[in-house]
Amino acid sequence: MTEKDAKVPPADVAGGDDVGARLKSVRLMHGWSQRELAKRAGVTNATISLIEQGRVSPSVGSLKKVLNGIPMSLADFFTFHFDSQPQVFFRSSEMPNVGPGPIQYRLLGAGNNQRSMSILYEVYPPGVDTGPELLSHDGEEGGIVVSGALEVTVGGEVALLGPGDGYYFDSRRPHRFRNVGDEDCVLVSANNPPSV
Repeated sequence: MTEKDAKVPPADVAGGDDVGARLKSVRLMHGWSQRELAKRAGVTNATISLIEQGRVSPSVGSLKKVLNGIPMSLADFFTFHFDSQPQVFFRSSEMPNVGPGPIQYRLLGAGNNQRSMSILYEVYPPGVDTGPELLSHDGEEGGIVVSGALEVTVGGEVALLGPGDGYYFDSRRPHRFRNVGDEDCVLVSANNPPSV
């Protein structure tokens, strides 16, 4: 019997998930429809549907062809642990404060070493700013004021932003943030690549 003709067992060795359910989970993890995966793998939409429903047990060769469209090896397919994915939801208490001095920067997803951006819940007390020197670094950043007022300086431009107002700019442009009001300024910001 060749590898191509061998049948994939209905349950994997990593936890009893059947091949169809595992394939569906991998497909959904990538955000693809059955049609999209079929197109990438060069098989019919019906093939993907029948495997996911458990109505056919694909040969090793057929499964390899489908997995080549992801791409994913047979070994990865059968040993991938879906419960080892990074945390998705975070309570306020799970976001550490990484801010300098009196400024509060609560970092979302701090434990995810693979993140490609920083998302921050920021609190500037009255009269507080990011310092006398303008900041500058690679990447881009943006934010939206939730409450209070924030004076934002970017290059030679200065604006006073209130609730619902926002900013977005290339972070290489010198910039500074300052709370000129008499109440805390709260905003949600993001920057890429992550600066914290």
